[in-house]
Amino acid sequence: MAAPRSWALWSFCGCGWSRAVSGCRLPGLRSSSPRGPLGARLLSQEKEATETHFGFETVSEEEKGGKVYQVFESVAKKYDVMNDMMSLGIHRVWKDLLLWKMRPFPGTQLLDVAGGTGLAWILGDAEELPFDDNKFDVYTIAFGIRNVTHIDQALQEAHRVLKPGGRFLCLEFSQVNNPLLSRLYDVYSFQVIPVLGEVIAGDWKSYQYLVESIRQFPSQEEFKEMIEDAGFQKVTYENLTSGIVAIHSGFKLYLR
Repeated sequence: MAAPRSWALWSFCGCGWSRAVSGCRLPGLRSSSPRGPLGARLLSQEKEATETHFGFETVSEEEKGGKVYQVFESVAKKYDVMNDMMSLGIHRVWKDLLLWKMRPFPGTQLLDVAGGTGLAWILGDAEELPFDDNKFDVYTIAFGIRNVTHIDQALQEAHRVLKPGGRFLCLEFSQVNNPLLSRLYDVYSFQVIPVLGEVIAGDWKSYQYLVESIRQFPSQEEFKEMIEDAGFQKVTYENLTSGIVAIHSGFKLYLR
């Protein structure tokens, strides 16, 4: 059996957009839909085994996919409850703002990676999407991209599957730009969130990983540069709640 990769659950929706983006429901759910991915292609590239981070822990790249899988297997049953508790429900506003920014219309060919919404669910690798080039109008990912092993490869895949004129939208935790709020946020993140995880979900370690993974994720400007390096143009970001999260946007403006 091959070593686990950066497994991610995505959904394909070609007849409009269902209201709620459900965040980062990675592995653990499989589609009951008989429909397979349109334009699927088989990819079997082996990745060189080097070191990466899993929260503040250093692990091999081969290990990371399996560890992330275990985290989301563990938290799946209490995922929505914990999101509401940790953010006091604000995560729903953030996701609604992502939808408002996208402004989908009937017939939009949408790929929602690490979300689990839409008409067809597929379990696979965000770094090797099983879709043809130039297929989708919009690619969205909410609270998922920081969990992939090779963020640059996931961004390149996003660019590849989008049509010319297609849009990349990413909602992700980021760096707080208010010094006082940043200190309070650190205290809350490291001293409160793992405790909530233990009390509500019976899982301290997964929520410790959550807060550590946020600190390991690139800053707004650094991530903007990564998106540009993947080939996107007109790349921008908008901070929400003083930078606790940010919405990143970019466009594929030419055939590649």
